[in-house]
Amino acid sequence: LYDKNIYPPYAGGGGFIMDGALAKRLHKASETLELYPIDDVFLGMCLEVLKVSPVGHEGFKTFGIVKNKNSKMNKEPCFYRAMLVVHKLLPPELLQMWDLV
Repeated sequence: LYDKNIYPPYAGGGGFIMDGALAKRLHKASETLELYPIDDVFLGMCLEVLKVSPVGHEGFKTFGIVKNKNSKMNKEPCFYRAMLVVHKLLPPELLQMWDLV
């Protein structure tokens, strides 16, 4: 389905931040492309049209976090303090995290 050897740089689908002006530009760019079934990659394709490169941030844990289920550290707000997006947490874990933070 994709006519290039490698995907363009893209933001992980767990979450990302952009300003409203970029969102509007992405909407217009998306109308120039054939829809691609992987949403993360499609976003990267739209960014490529706009010549915009995504920038990583340590607060986005789109591949989840490594944690020891028995550690008291996981129940401390400081453990989550610098995280903006955490992927692969179950709904009860998300609620607990937000209560702590």
